[in-house]
Amino acid sequence: MTLLDAYAIIALLRGEPGADAVERLFGRPDDGPAISAANVAEVVDVLVRHHRRAYADVVERLDWLTVGGLDVLPVTDEIARRAGALHAGHYHRVRSPLSLADCVCLATAMDRDESLATADGPLLEAARAEGCPTVAL
Repeated sequence: MTLLDAYAIIALLRGEPGADAVERLFGRPDDGPAISAANVAEVVDVLVRHHRRAYADVVERLDWLTVGGLDVLPVTDEIARRAGALHAGHYHRVRSPLSLADCVCLATAMDRDESLATADGPLLEAARAEGCPTVAL
């Protein structure tokens, strides 16, 4: 399993750079992609608010991705606490503008001992600093 951040799903749905790499992850039946429920919220927010997509369209596309093998993982209390600690330890307004949702993604990957796929530089840096395997998109 590979944990995807919101950027990876947004890139896939918008045909942006990295979309091909994300699409290939869906082709691995025994090792498909997953995303934290918190990052699903981020996908919806970005596509509706920033890219002016209709909410119903975004939800429909996310539904199709789950049918196609995307596993949506819950945010447990343990993951939430670890995400808070990661944010406190790695966030800096200028040098490392990690979102809390990024840290939830990283905490989920670490909790499940899985790799994390992203094109987000600060998230890649934090994941590598924490010893989490990464896939750069």
